[in-house]
Amino acid sequence: MSAYLGNLKVTITRSVIAAALVLPAGFAIAQSNPSSQQIIDALKPKAPLTRSLSVSPAEQAKKAETERFVDTLRNRATRSLSTDERQQIAAVAQTRPRIDLEIKFDFNSANIAKTAIPDMNKLGAALSDPAFKGTTFVLAGHTDGIGGEEFNQDLSNRRADTVKRYLMEKFNLPAEVLVTAGYGKTRLKVKENPNAPENRRVEVVNMAGK
Repeated sequence: MSAYLGNLKVTITRSVIAAALVLPAGFAIAQSNPSSQQIIDALKPKAPLTRSLSVSPAEQAKKAETERFVDTLRNRATRSLSTDERQQIAAVAQTRPRIDLEIKFDFNSANIAKTAIPDMNKLGAALSDPAFKGTTFVLAGHTDGIGGEEFNQDLSNRRADTVKRYLMEKFNLPAEVLVTAGYGKTRLKVKENPNAPENRRVEVVNMAGK
């Protein structure tokens, strides 16, 4: 009997290992939106592991150019951004602290769903943290792949604007530190499944330098 149980244990262990090996490398268990503290932690600039002894003139010039670009974003309306500017925002965002939030909206609407209010309040509390005073944040709206490009672009613009307006009215965050940009379905998070709900999100980016 003990030998049987021993063999059964080995079989189960091997099955669990085999199941783990067939999961895709980027697999993650779905979870609810993060807490305010988790949002704060995700958006705080991370200190470099090692300090560079010197910075080249080219690197200094590039950094200065990026900071000038970020400064031009303050007080900009969503629809005033050109396609090139939206692409530049996306490029800078790749190097800055950011987090994706699944803020739910009413179907085909820019109205925040009632069930998403707690998540919006967590975001507002996080961005109101004293550590972020004066920091410029980008609120980037994204849709899934359902529908036409023009419709999704407009919808993502309006949803990003709605999030900004809520944060201003509910948490008194200054308009000039909240930059909204809509990307429609052009920057899918799950490209292999354009209709995945993970694609319907608001990306929050801390545009402050590292």
